[in-house]
Amino acid sequence: MHSTEMVTAVLIPLGFFMLIFGIVYMYKRENLAMIEKGMNPKDKDRTYRPAPYTNLKWGLLLVGAGAGLLLAFLLNEYVLIHSDKYGVYRDHNPAIYFALIAIGGGVGLITSYRIEKKELLDKKQN
Repeated sequence: MHSTEMVTAVLIPLGFFMLIFGIVYMYKRENLAMIEKGMNPKDKDRTYRPAPYTNLKWGLLLVGAGAGLLLAFLLNEYVLIHSDKYGVYRDHNPAIYFALIAIGGGVGLITSYRIEKKELLDKKQN
């Protein structure tokens, strides 16, 4: 067994143990802090506020990502066509797919933000 294999065999289980220990330690500290403030740790799930626009946000994110993916496919198939002396070939560029998925998702999230902001402003005015 080489030295790098031995170090890997020791560090992976040690890292996994430290991860589990850290999660349990932080969970216990959170419960103790809640007890010190007079709160019941079993009721902490009820203290979070509901998020009424979560489905809208996810829907617009996925629609935007899908539109970006479709646009990237159409650009790759019909616009980004190169030719050389042997004929026409398509340059398959994976970066355009990732970029347009991110742009489409970002546009979806911005749209979600604007809809939420408009709804909140309408509620405040009434």
